[in-house]
Amino acid sequence: MSTHNHFSLARLWAMIVKEFIQMRRDRMTFGMMIGIPMMQLILFGFAINSDPKHLATAVLIADDGPQGRTLLHAIENSSYFEFVRVVHTEAEAHSMLARGEVQFVIDIPQSFTRDLLRGDKPSVLVEADATDPAATSNAIGSLRTLINSALQNDLKGPLAFLQGTDGPVNLTVHALYNPEAITQYNIVPGLMGVVLTMTMVMITALAITRERERGTMENLLSMPTRPFEVMIGKIIPSILLGYIQVTLILTAAHFIFHVPMVGSLVLLSLSALVFIAANLAMGITFSTIARNQLQAMQMSFFFFLPSLLLSGFMFPFRGMPHWAQNIGEVFPLTHFLRIVRGILLKGNGLDDVMPQLGPIALFATIALFIAVKRYKQTLD
Repeated sequence: MSTHNHFSLARLWAMIVKEFIQMRRDRMTFGMMIGIPMMQLILFGFAINSDPKHLATAVLIADDGPQGRTLLHAIENSSYFEFVRVVHTEAEAHSMLARGEVQFVIDIPQSFTRDLLRGDKPSVLVEADATDPAATSNAIGSLRTLINSALQNDLKGPLAFLQGTDGPVNLTVHALYNPEAITQYNIVPGLMGVVLTMTMVMITALAITRERERGTMENLLSMPTRPFEVMIGKIIPSILLGYIQVTLILTAAHFIFHVPMVGSLVLLSLSALVFIAANLAMGITFSTIARNQLQAMQMSFFFFLPSLLLSGFMFPFRGMPHWAQNIGEVFPLTHFLRIVRGILLKGNGLDDVMPQLGPIALFATIALFIAVKRYKQTLD
């Protein structure tokens, strides 16, 4: 009987050594094995927070009495709210909420002090951007307890009669844009950005590497085309595919999940075009760097994972530390989520969208520039 039919430790050891050598040569795969767990550990351990605090808040003060100031100090000391601006009109406050510049607006009414001292229980109005219910629910819940206890030290002596069982102040909360806190209103529009990011980057990341592996790169090189023309030629068909995905998601959002569509779908379509172009340009860049389709897919995953976790799709964006927010601002998905939710739920117009559309266009320009520079008209 041949000795090859018996188990051999020598042959097994040779195979193990061979696999380690192959792993050492394939640095991209080894990097994935080490890099992905480390990335998840850092992001989930340090950046992800389901109880966001220090949420940007604007204050509209019509009555600057001592009790009103005491109430505001107590609210800010709760750590859920961070006062970033004092506004003077309701229109200014609503504009900041629509643009996503603040999460809350606290309104101290004009007759607050007078009504409080009379025992008339004045109302404090809190308006919240509730497009993401997870970002505001805990903060709003803390307000109800806070309002009842904030003025306890002020209401002593002649004012002790104001310490009723129901509290001296009424709290009125207006959860704007998603008053019923329906999660689908936040998730479904965001899925448009997530799906486009995943598919557009992966599709184009395989574009040039597939040409190399199939041996058709010679045909491209023999054609009298410039690098920019090749890039655009590969991007345009994918743009049409991206619009098909946008149409399917919007249709499902309207007829299945009943997501309100307050704003202009034309503006959303134009914004989606810039976003699709940015992701396609990123995919083309990966395609020019990777040596094969496997490496292109691995690079795409490295881009997609932090985009998903740091964009505000899965976890409240303002709940992350500032360093994580700064990284998240680099990714087009972060800005597109604000655009699509702002248009559909808030009815945002072009002026509101432009501050988010600019970074996406800049990202697309830089990515396409790098791709064109790296594209080589030789096989080497």
